[in-house]
Amino acid sequence: MTTAVRESALPLPLVRRGKVRDVYAVDADRLLLIATDRVSAFDVIMREAVPHKGAVLTQLTAWWLRQLGARVRHHMLAADAASIIDAVPALADHRSALVGRAMLVRRTEVFPVECVVRGYLAGSGWKEYRATGTIAGDRLPAGLRESDRLVPPLFTPATKAEHGHDETIPLERMEQLIGSDAARELMRLSLYVFGWGQAIAAARGIIIADTKFEFGVRDGEILLIDEVLTPDSSRFWPATGYAAGRAQESFDKQPLRDYLDAERAAGRWTGDAPAPPLPDAVIAATSERYLDAFRRVTGQTLDRDDGDAP
Repeated sequence: MTTAVRESALPLPLVRRGKVRDVYAVDADRLLLIATDRVSAFDVIMREAVPHKGAVLTQLTAWWLRQLGARVRHHMLAADAASIIDAVPALADHRSALVGRAMLVRRTEVFPVECVVRGYLAGSGWKEYRATGTIAGDRLPAGLRESDRLVPPLFTPATKAEHGHDETIPLERMEQLIGSDAARELMRLSLYVFGWGQAIAAARGIIIADTKFEFGVRDGEILLIDEVLTPDSSRFWPATGYAAGRAQESFDKQPLRDYLDAERAAGRWTGDAPAPPLPDAVIAATSERYLDAFRRVTGQTLDRDDGDAP
């Protein structure tokens, strides 16, 4: 199995380490994002990393942004190692740390909200609906089942949380936080990109059940930032076998969550950090899920030795 990268070390000022990404400052106008192979579940970061995960997140995001073209402005400048090194020569001796997992981006002033779009009744939305008949406080028709399609999709923004879960907020609260015009534009862009991505994925046998987007503003222009329509930011289901009324299989870290659920049910894990050690088989199965999502969406194979998309 290819060696996984849990943490990067580059000759640039480190801005922060998130759950997955290490963010470096290039200059006043640009950042370098490194998607590591760190993996979390149930708000706990695992000690082990999942090979290829970071490359899938970066290269799948880059693929979507290239497809978007001029439809929606975004922050990506480059996502291949050669172009990044040309733009930032100080990284010339660090190509192996860049390949596949690095993205050079424009700096923006990030909006302090997650733009969540729900196309199906799943996850926390299903949990809330089952308890109250609502999602994000808005009442839905009675009698809906788990995994039912929501027509039209729902925009349910949330506050950002460095640790733990984001908190869903009403659109009115989002307007208070960032202004009415910006909130309405972020909602429009989120619904547009979600619907556009859903249609492309559907033609490839994948249902995008829900997703979250982030946006920033630069020189008065709103840009789509961070990751876009990946297995970490979205719920991907195989269309084959889909049936409302139950939970669906997903193209993400489901093998990891299943293992941890079993450990918790057996009383071997409390649910708090540190997580139990992950068997090699669980790591391998999780890695393959990410690679499979990339193959299905893009129709390409991520080079397991190189990592940059073709």
